[in-house]
Amino acid sequence: MLGTMTKSIRILFIICLWGWASVVSAQVVYVSPITKITMRTGPGVEHKIVAMLVTGTRLEVAEYQKDWSRVQTDDKKEGWVLSRFLTDEKPLTIQVENLRQENEHLVDALEKSREENKVLAQKNAALVDIEKRFHKLEQESAGFLKLDEEYKSLVKLSEEQQQQIEALKENLNNEQILWFLSGAGVFIVGLILGLSTRKKKKRSLL
Repeated sequence: MLGTMTKSIRILFIICLWGWASVVSAQVVYVSPITKITMRTGPGVEHKIVAMLVTGTRLEVAEYQKDWSRVQTDDKKEGWVLSRFLTDEKPLTIQVENLRQENEHLVDALEKSREENKVLAQKNAALVDIEKRFHKLEQESAGFLKLDEEYKSLVKLSEEQQQQIEALKENLNNEQILWFLSGAGVFIVGLILGLSTRKKKKRSLL
């Protein structure tokens, strides 16, 4: 009796260990390239159909057997399918779909790059225009600075000439005054001499 229980416990332990190992090392497989397969509640055609799986359906093997395997879909639906309809190679349909999606991503990336290139080209054109305007302004500024310098030189020259004119005017006025004073002095001296001469004549006639 005890030996039978011990043997049963060992068998149960082995089954549990095998089941645990099967769950831990779950394998990803796919439905083979056929139209559809059935997923049933148990390992046999007498069990109820749970779902119809199309080619390329991704499955996770929970328990693998020679004829039937217990699997789980991505949406957590479990059931049994015929093992011969499973393969660990990605079907061509999935590979084609992956390539199509990658191609779409590449096309989108290319279009995005083209749009970015257009924006960069516009910015570059704007920068070129700004650079041209800057050089033009720089040249005009250089011309303005030259004119301003010439203007200041002319103003300074005009001020110097004005000072010279004022000095000449002052000298001219001083000379006129001297000439006037000299002429008045001669006139007065002549007048005095004339009066003196007349007095002498009158005295001599007396």
